[in-house]
Amino acid sequence: MKNVFTSFLMGLGLFLIPNTSLCQASNLISFNIRYDNTSDTINNWNKRKASLAKLIQHYDADIIGIQEGLHHQVDYLDNALIGHSYVGVGRDDGQQKGEYSAIFYNTDSFKVIKTNTFWLSETPEKVSVGWDASMERICTYALFENVRTKRQFYVFNTHFDHRGMQARINSAELIYKKIKEINTSDLPVFLMGDLNLTPYTQPIQFLKKHLTDAMEISKKPFYGPIGTFNGFDQDRVMENRIDYIFVNNIEVLSYTHLDDRMPNNMHISDHLPVLITVKD
Repeated sequence: MKNVFTSFLMGLGLFLIPNTSLCQASNLISFNIRYDNTSDTINNWNKRKASLAKLIQHYDADIIGIQEGLHHQVDYLDNALIGHSYVGVGRDDGQQKGEYSAIFYNTDSFKVIKTNTFWLSETPEKVSVGWDASMERICTYALFENVRTKRQFYVFNTHFDHRGMQARINSAELIYKKIKEINTSDLPVFLMGDLNLTPYTQPIQFLKKHLTDAMEISKKPFYGPIGTFNGFDQDRVMENRIDYIFVNNIEVLSYTHLDDRMPNNMHISDHLPVLITVKD
């Protein structure tokens, strides 16, 4: 009789658990993976790539926006991340040449409804260098549908120029303009990427005016180093936050800068990945 009563109480307890603890959630990562530069020597891609893929798998990332990935790096991740696929093109030719701002996604959980890439320039529909930028810069986006809930949302992934200040100002304005033009149904939106700007600069303040910095609305307190750039320096105090995830119409459960390292304490990339957990 005691066992029956105990089972009854355990079953009753399940019904008394708040709905918030039973909610479905997804993990998203923005990660500048550092392009395969042969001059990186001890930090070269071949020494980092397995740890990078392992990190993404460990945190059960459902959607991953990468920056700086060359085609062979994107191809490596496409093979290493079982159950994922990706969208995106190389910025130099709109095909496979140059760095990608690719978006990987869990194919069991999400499907792509549509996707495209535009250039951060005066002529966004074609390969081009914008304003005072040092090179081609792009934004890749996709409309996803959650296969379980049928909820749809957009993910925009980008990498701003590291030199041209006017290019960064105009890139922020262009991306927001594109979001308004593309997202005519006012669906939830994620904007992620390496923006090469600290929080109080004009372009970041512009984006915060029109979207929401996911760090600021996280249900759990922010965790990790405040900065995201480490420059492969193991002893560096990371103070410069230049990687972000902005949202609109999204409930953010947690926001973390991941300072995971390889067994030898070397950094996995010269940037830290940004991880957010959101309510589906």
